[in-house]
Amino acid sequence: MSARLEARGVRLAYEGRVVASDLSLAVPDGSFTVVVGPNACGKSTLLRAFSRLLRPQAGAVVLDGAAIASYRPKEAARRVGLLPQSATAPEGITVGDLVARGRYPHQGLVRQWSAADEVATTDAMLATGVEELRDRLVDDLSGGQRQRVWVAVALAQQTPLLLLDEPTTYLDVSHQVELLDLFADLHEAGTTVVAVLHDLNHAARYATHLVVMKDGAVVTAGAPAQVLTAQLVEDVYGLACVVVPDPVTGTPMVVPRGRESRRPR
Repeated sequence: MSARLEARGVRLAYEGRVVASDLSLAVPDGSFTVVVGPNACGKSTLLRAFSRLLRPQAGAVVLDGAAIASYRPKEAARRVGLLPQSATAPEGITVGDLVARGRYPHQGLVRQWSAADEVATTDAMLATGVEELRDRLVDDLSGGQRQRVWVAVALAQQTPLLLLDEPTTYLDVSHQVELLDLFADLHEAGTTVVAVLHDLNHAARYATHLVVMKDGAVVTAGAPAQVLTAQLVEDVYGLACVVVPDPVTGTPMVVPRGRESRRPR
């Protein structure tokens, strides 16, 4: 298994709290990797380390054979794009101007705004359904609209590796599926996608490689059909369930037992 991006024995901490120790994970090239696990298990922290936003206290995140910390910021940003969990736009900025900032890693003293940049930003806005909002202030948008705008920023960056931290936050179910379909299309076109998701059924449907974390460690990883079992869900989440084939895709589908499991037989 080849991997352009991997964590090698990393120790991750912030605000004095150790989130993970000796954590290793390789992202298979060309995969749609989805990371799942309970709240506070280290999923988003790992993504921050993968994106160069959090420097490991020990070990290293390796990108294309070199420690990611060794890259200049723009060079790293040309290789790895990130949709963060909580992003804040500058006050008074329009949607078009914010999405255009996704092209920043491709700019320089010599190379300024180009026709290619214009195409990239327009394509990103069309793909996420925010083109009609181009002249609107980001401050005036709903939570779901803002989330789609931030996805457009990440798409405009046009990186071979795309990291998504809970990308469906604030979106209704139809927009969740639309965005996940879009990421699946990007994956099929050659982008390696790494996403943190909470919905196990979405994860099982879209992932080609599923990573399950708990308490800052990788519990297991592999194809969803091999990884996602009722026993695993109970062990990791403490949730009694059954796992059945999704009637549409045939991928594993988690059905919680809930109150049914507590009824006397």
